[in-house]
Amino acid sequence: MQKYIFSTDKAVILQSNSRLMEDVLEKIAEEIYTKSYVVIDNFVDEIFRKALFDEQTDLLEKGKFRKAAVGSGDKKQVIPEIRSDEVLWMDEENLSLLQREYWNRVEEIKMILNRRCFLGLKSFEGHFARYPIGSFYKRHLDQFHQVPYREVTVILYVNDQWTEADEGALRMYLPNPDGTERIEDYLPMPGRLVVFLSAEIPHEVLPTKKERNSITGWLKMIS
Repeated sequence: MQKYIFSTDKAVILQSNSRLMEDVLEKIAEEIYTKSYVVIDNFVDEIFRKALFDEQTDLLEKGKFRKAAVGSGDKKQVIPEIRSDEVLWMDEENLSLLQREYWNRVEEIKMILNRRCFLGLKSFEGHFARYPIGSFYKRHLDQFHQVPYREVTVILYVNDQWTEADEGALRMYLPNPDGTERIEDYLPMPGRLVVFLSAEIPHEVLPTKKERNSITGWLKMIS
């Protein structure tokens, strides 16, 4: 298992940059502004990706994950016909060093989207997500009347290598100028980041033939 060195005040992740390349951040802002979504491959390097995956696996083995629900508040309920994944919400006040490093990278995305796209984003929430073999999540929007504060969806895939035969793609339904939709499918390639406007792009997770792992979260308009 890959070893990591931690100083007393921050994580030093071997072979991993502590700051995103400026051109990657600019690409995220430009494509969110022009087409409402962006896909970035190798957003994190392999060592960092593997460390996050190992941490998720360890938390799963400790029984920390729960069946994912739909809705919010007193209307939240587990409906396996709609989604059959498992999640573990991250606590911003109790993040691991690896989680904090990822949180900091999302913070950079937040800052450039506010600077370039004037979105007024204030905070981030996220969870580990695990899709066992055969699981899925039917078409939906991430922003709806019960959670109107979700503005930008941010997904990082931390699972191991993926092929088309494994299926489990993220399917996005994108609007055409004539009012029709076009479909684009993105496999959960390790280290791939997908960012999109939560209220504008319906999407689903197609049934997977291999365990699929990610960190999924939302940049929000509230603190």
